[in-house]
Amino acid sequence: MDSGRVGHVGGRSLSRRHFIAGTGSILGAATLGALDLPPAAASSREALIEPGAQVTALVVGSGYGGSVTALRLAQAGVDVHVVEMGMAWDTPGADGKIFANTTSPDHRSFWLRTRTKQPLSNFLGFPLDRDVPRYTGILDAEEMGGIVVYQGRGVGGGSLVNGGMAVTPERGRFPAVLPSVDADEMYDVYYPRANSTLGVASVDPAWFDATEAYTYARVGREHAQRSGFRFVFVPNVYDWDYMKREAEGSVPRSALAGEILYGNNHGKKSLPKTYLAQARATGRVTISPLHRVTSVTPATGGYSVTVEQLDTSGNVTATKTVRARRVFFAAGSVGTSKLLVRLKATGALPGLNDEVGRGWGENGNVMCGRANHLWDPTGALQSSIPTAGIDNWAAGGAFAEVAPLPTGIETWASFYLSITNNPHRARFTWNASAGRVELDWQTAWKQPSIAMAKTIFDRINAKEGTIYRTDLFSTYKIWGDHLTYHPLGGVVLDKATDNHGRLHGYAGLYVMDGSLIPGNVSVNPFVTITALAERNIERIIADDF
Repeated sequence: MDSGRVGHVGGRSLSRRHFIAGTGSILGAATLGALDLPPAAASSREALIEPGAQVTALVVGSGYGGSVTALRLAQAGVDVHVVEMGMAWDTPGADGKIFANTTSPDHRSFWLRTRTKQPLSNFLGFPLDRDVPRYTGILDAEEMGGIVVYQGRGVGGGSLVNGGMAVTPERGRFPAVLPSVDADEMYDVYYPRANSTLGVASVDPAWFDATEAYTYARVGREHAQRSGFRFVFVPNVYDWDYMKREAEGSVPRSALAGEILYGNNHGKKSLPKTYLAQARATGRVTISPLHRVTSVTPATGGYSVTVEQLDTSGNVTATKTVRARRVFFAAGSVGTSKLLVRLKATGALPGLNDEVGRGWGENGNVMCGRANHLWDPTGALQSSIPTAGIDNWAAGGAFAEVAPLPTGIETWASFYLSITNNPHRARFTWNASAGRVELDWQTAWKQPSIAMAKTIFDRINAKEGTIYRTDLFSTYKIWGDHLTYHPLGGVVLDKATDNHGRLHGYAGLYVMDGSLIPGNVSVNPFVTITALAERNIERIIADDF
């Protein structure tokens, strides 16, 4: 299949040369040298944790689980210190913006890499990755076990870099996700609480139908419905009124400037604007950015915790030992799993049970693109905030997010991130000779995800007379089967922990993040992570404090 075939007119292919003149903006951004921007300050507003500090509650990580934990503990009268490995993204660079644009990655974009590793590595046959200065940037592309795991790095965790799709799974699917959790209390209490505090809202359907910025999603709807699939609107944490003003030209553009992959400068309600803002307002929460927990061991009155302070090149500038009465692990599925596996294997926490490290999955993520006909343009202006999906979970085990390709040019292409019911689960283990934690995921385990996604896109292509794009992930490659944005599991609820996140064998140690969820939630996971943390911390406060 010719990777230059990016669109169709009747039975004729649209060749690459008809497109090449319009790709200057994206290809220029992909091939120019890195912008010469000064490093942003880690934070000017935080009192960093001091050596020897005595902490009532130490929270490791400031993503969804950590932010919920910090807020609810503080509201209960508990002093909290949050340790976050990434930066506090609160200081503009030389361009006046905190975050880099999706089409122009620079030193702010990637965590301690000297070359970008973008989810779409190619476009029209041209490589997109480029050299950048090593820096504690916002997106970590962590390579392990045959998969690249994309994770947010900074105060706010994954909320800084995700698309904001705030999906509550259909109630009938929930028992398969978390069988030990009461679905009634989740759907009656904790999902509503999470959605409210996150600021979840839905797009105005009339505006969606009219705006140029969602032409790509309307094309996705037409194709889905013509093939008999259910097209659904998905709520989001983006400020929809702000996006309308972006379209009017009355405010600086953010979603309509393609900002998503490396942060969003204006309209997205990420955790620093919601849970963390409320937590700080209590006066009981302090955050130490660029701090990494390396050891937790039992000590009199709680735990001795070793913390490394980093500079923006990733160098350790100080090592601190503090005491914490209770420790809440919320470093994300990968971060928490790797830390606990290492602490168990090296003897710091030898009493952790053998379930620690098990049950990891990638939420069945797989990407693909389709080349449309010329009469189905998807728009040069595309909102970077997805708000719709194609649901074939019941029949084919796939839910496909209709995703943007915010390149600034017309591509006649539809792009999708699918979540599938992939059954494979991996395990984190300690490699003593190499001194590191490893993951036994295999790239071949993505084949069920591809088969499930094909139940949607093979049918649409057959109906529309279109083909898959083969120029997005390398040369002549259809499926983005090398990655996940939704790591889950590794410290599974009611197995590695009790049914509310307490680690077996150690009073005062808790897990509060996506590592509790065994591998798949059938939709974008952050609302479920948030709601589960709400449920767990409520019980922990009631029983343990």
